[in-house]
Amino acid sequence: MQSADVDLDHLMIASQAGDAQAHHDLLRQASTHLRAYFRRQLSRYGHGLDAAEDLLQDTLLVIHTRRQAYLPGSPVLAWIYGIARYKLIDFLRARHRSFSHLPIEDAEHVAAQDGYEGIDTARELRKALASLPNNFRLPIEYVKLEGLSIAEAAARTGMSDAAIKVSIHRGMKKLAAILSEARP
Repeated sequence: MQSADVDLDHLMIASQAGDAQAHHDLLRQASTHLRAYFRRQLSRYGHGLDAAEDLLQDTLLVIHTRRQAYLPGSPVLAWIYGIARYKLIDFLRARHRSFSHLPIEDAEHVAAQDGYEGIDTARELRKALASLPNNFRLPIEYVKLEGLSIAEAAARTGMSDAAIKVSIHRGMKKLAAILSEARP
């Protein structure tokens, strides 16, 4: 196991125990790995930095909300890349419907070296999400965080399926704008 993996393992365990600084450091280090991964993978399909940042935010939200599902002792980086890989596959399939199989590298072969210090913390994400109006926040929480289907979120909110999709899209753009304003 590499030193970075050990550090992430310790940060994840401390984060699960409620250590806010460890959680901040975990998300920052994950951001560094994931940003390079998404940029590299998306460049193959002609998608730019905006798409990479959107996927990064989606993945960090899942890491934040699902960190209690991580099993101590298993490799954190593999767990993080597993989440990222599924987010990437969903993104590409939604935009490249003619692809039945997308050639995505295995997560353990990814080496990220972009040096960017991530700005994401659980508190910033919660604050940004809470600042969104309910018509944007609730669909994001239901679909992106709780894993409900579009139809289930529509039933919960009383909105149409199309309105849920539009609200998620617009809400994620607003969320990205809020978070980018918070960057130093």
